[in-house]
Amino acid sequence: MKQSEKEKRQKQYEDYVKKKTPVHNVYLNMIKAFITGGIICTVGQGIYNYCDMLALSKDDCSSWTSLMLILLSIILTGIGLYPKIAKWGGAGALVPITGFANSVAAPAIEYKKEGQIFGIGCKIFTIAGPVILYGIFTSSLLGLFYWIWIKIG
Repeated sequence: MKQSEKEKRQKQYEDYVKKKTPVHNVYLNMIKAFITGGIICTVGQGIYNYCDMLALSKDDCSSWTSLMLILLSIILTGIGLYPKIAKWGGAGALVPITGFANSVAAPAIEYKKEGQIFGIGCKIFTIAGPVILYGIFTSSLLGLFYWIWIKIG
């Protein structure tokens, strides 16, 4: 009897989980991410072309493009628009440099009421911190491997 009761409870739990778990259309999400990422890249290319038209060097064009995309992302985060873009576009908005800027700006905006030190200072890298940590760790490890490769020959 107890086994049957356990099985019944397990079945009820599985039905509940199935009912509450959102169903996603992977193909639609991929299309949304492609469109969103494509728009971000198009804006970036427009900025780059404008800088190129001003006869800036390729390095300067690239730098200004990155800076302007970051600035736009932070402004859109500040007015509450970037989270809506990210919700609709998914990885298309979160993977580019604009998504990284959003992940730094959003906690800073959210915790500013707690003060400069304990609010912004402590919380600003809550989301971006692991990305920075593992990015530095991985690049250091690869740099070490490269150095050993060069020394070996």
